[in-house]
Amino acid sequence: MVEEVTRKVITMARRDRFSIPALGEYYAVLLNLDSWVNARSTATQANSLLCAKLQERETRIMERLDFLAKLRNVTRDELIKQVLAGTVESLEIKEEEEAS
Repeated sequence: MVEEVTRKVITMARRDRFSIPALGEYYAVLLNLDSWVNARSTATQANSLLCAKLQERETRIMERLDFLAKLRNVTRDELIKQVLAGTVESLEIKEEEEAS
């Protein structure tokens, strides 16, 4: 499963780029300084920082996927496939009717 997901993400990375909203002034300055210190372009350094943050959060992300998969009565692997395919559906939270 992980290999399949990795292949899909690598394929996606080769053809899809995304943009983020502009950083605030403070963070833009920090990114420029960090880029200079590491002798990288700001785009390369931003990519590196994002990857590092995702690695740091990977366990937490997987725990959250486990929780959401359980609510849908599917496995985490199946939920991941649905997310990557763009076919995952949002859960409808039904409010209980007030007792009369």
